[in-house]
Amino acid sequence: MTIDVYEGERIDELHRNGYRIIQKKDGFCFGMDAVLLSGFAAVKEGERALDLGCGTGIIPLLLEAKTRGRHFTGLEIQREMADMAARSVRLNRLQDKIDIIEGDIKEAGRIFGGASFDVVTANPPYMNDSHGLKNPDLPRAIARHEVLCTLQDVVREAAKVLRPGGRFYLVHRPRRLIEIITELAGYGLEPKRLKFVHPFADREAKMVLIEAARGGRSFVRVEKPLIVFRERGIYTDEINEIYGY
Repeated sequence: MTIDVYEGERIDELHRNGYRIIQKKDGFCFGMDAVLLSGFAAVKEGERALDLGCGTGIIPLLLEAKTRGRHFTGLEIQREMADMAARSVRLNRLQDKIDIIEGDIKEAGRIFGGASFDVVTANPPYMNDSHGLKNPDLPRAIARHEVLCTLQDVVREAAKVLRPGGRFYLVHRPRRLIEIITELAGYGLEPKRLKFVHPFADREAKMVLIEAARGGRSFVRVEKPLIVFRERGIYTDEINEIYGY
């Protein structure tokens, strides 16, 4: 099968099942937050999963490689990114397992219908309008700032498309944790697991991984923190296991 790779693009190895991904050489590429989310999210055998704002398709690809889920869907509003993700799916011959849909997160409930997924994942923009400068490169700005959707949009639409008892997995910044939990509870998504991610053991957390259940009872477990680096440039064993090297 011949897959188009355009000027300014490259093919990167994912170190899982021999899978590869098409990305821009100098544009937005997936980061560790997406990889950590794919390691935190649990997709059980036979389940259907949706990634809201899938970018180049990294999370659906990694979840297909790491889990026994039945089917994976990525929703992406940027046409160029959605096309790149779809080409990566074809590159790995996963058309029967992964669909990439071009569309707006704010319309996910209308696009897919209510209670249509067992699992939803999201690596949404971390910055709201009052935090940080917007990147002049539009794809990066959309990925990092709430330009096209807000946290409330993401949570609301996740709640719509999740079946009762379904699970929502999110990676975000700890400084917005109170806001995140308030939004989740407001849409009937009860936080069940929290895991803080620290760059080094003696540094404050830079990310938080969250699992919430639609209609779950109020009970949350704070898991052992994840440390990224044992020392500068050397990942911890847990990170190596998540990355799959």
